[in-house]
Amino acid sequence: MSPVSPVDRRVNGTRLRSLLGRWERPGPAYQALADGVRGLVRTGTLPLGTRLPGEREVAECLAVSRTTVTAAYDLLRDEGFLVSRRGSGTVTTLPPGTGDRAPTTLGTVDTGLVDLSAAAPFAPPQLAAACAAALDQLPRHLADTGYLPLGLPALRQAVADRCTARGVPTRPEQILVTTGAQEAIHLLMVTLAGPGDRVVVEHPTYPHAIDAARGAGARPVPVPVTPTGLDVELLASTVRQTAPRLVYLVPDHHNPTGTSLDADARARVRDLARRTRTVVVGDETLTDLTLDGPPPPPFAGRADDDLVVTVGSASKSFWGGLRVGWVRAHPDLVGRLAQRRAYVDIGSSVLDQLVTTELLAHADEVLAARLEAVRRQRGVLLDALAEALPAWRVPVPAGGLSTWIDLGAPVSSALSAVAHAHGVRIVPGTAFGVDGTFEDHLRVPFSQPPDMLRRAVDGLAAAWAVLDPTAAPATGRGAPALV
Repeated sequence: MSPVSPVDRRVNGTRLRSLLGRWERPGPAYQALADGVRGLVRTGTLPLGTRLPGEREVAECLAVSRTTVTAAYDLLRDEGFLVSRRGSGTVTTLPPGTGDRAPTTLGTVDTGLVDLSAAAPFAPPQLAAACAAALDQLPRHLADTGYLPLGLPALRQAVADRCTARGVPTRPEQILVTTGAQEAIHLLMVTLAGPGDRVVVEHPTYPHAIDAARGAGARPVPVPVTPTGLDVELLASTVRQTAPRLVYLVPDHHNPTGTSLDADARARVRDLARRTRTVVVGDETLTDLTLDGPPPPPFAGRADDDLVVTVGSASKSFWGGLRVGWVRAHPDLVGRLAQRRAYVDIGSSVLDQLVTTELLAHADEVLAARLEAVRRQRGVLLDALAEALPAWRVPVPAGGLSTWIDLGAPVSSALSAVAHAHGVRIVPGTAFGVDGTFEDHLRVPFSQPPDMLRRAVDGLAAAWAVLDPTAAPATGRGAPALV
């Protein structure tokens, strides 16, 4: 029996027709329609818990007979992709055994593996000089306790100045320094949401945001990210229908799809926040990593809006080992977050904050070299994938550190397991979903040096050949030996 999905939203026949696109193909029409709806559910385009329109409405919108729709719905119910309940209508779900998310825990250090489980760059060459400068600054702080719940004043000022330079006027009292962006997300979840509350997230999304929502006792409600970006129309209807405590988005170089919200979508999201009085959190961890075209406009806009909150981090721009992040919010919320933080963390490392302050002072220089390296790595990965795995559909992201690959078959978990034996650690697409979807997708980061990326593609190609003997590696390079 299919698991029971709560009903979070409804779509009408016109919307379903738009999502299906050109679904017709040779053969029985009901099978083609079932294939189209099944694909939307598997990829998260129709999130679980979505109430579908009635059979008559679908028949009218698609210009097919009601018998065709009835047969398609019956087939999908038999397969476990739809469930019908009295009072709830026909709702999307998943077959038993496919609703669990994959774990995302990073692996232990193993020199025999290329680790693609995290989209995180190595430290920049300027880090050593920044550490030396920070040590020179440290003595002036030694007379204090070192406990700074709000963060080092100099760093709060530096982050505020950077926000202002991007076009978002910001004061230091609007900044809370955290131990990485992950702590920032956790604090926002536990402060603004609680048991039984709903939190709207993109689908797919950053896995630890899903974990943070569930850790607060809240229920993540997914809204799909299409190949062209977030479905803002469905976001608006979902917010109206579910009344969430907050919305979590990655507006710039989205993790994992690489898409960004355009200026119009950003304005619509800000307007939605004001109209519904819903806090919207924009995770700007990847904002600095624009590889093609102009940088995206600031998510918060120019208005001093207490409902639009942003999260930043030094991890992707500089180095994850610093464990320094921040929240930009109304001072009242900053104070609430600092109070909540006191239960688990008195403050972040003063030395790491000093290092981050130094790096922010030289951000243009550091980021110029970082972007050049990441562009080169992206090119190496895309070329290697095109040569070794030409059947994979690989988008070219305009920014960020990874690409979201369509494998063409629901084998992501199996591929992840087999790849480990061929020298590659990578998490399956299901890790980025709320409900076990995205078995046909794989996030592949290009944050590693070129030689490691080539080794990784060799290993993935060898693993793919194990799953599908017709997909033998196209290169002559062998998979790396395990040591």
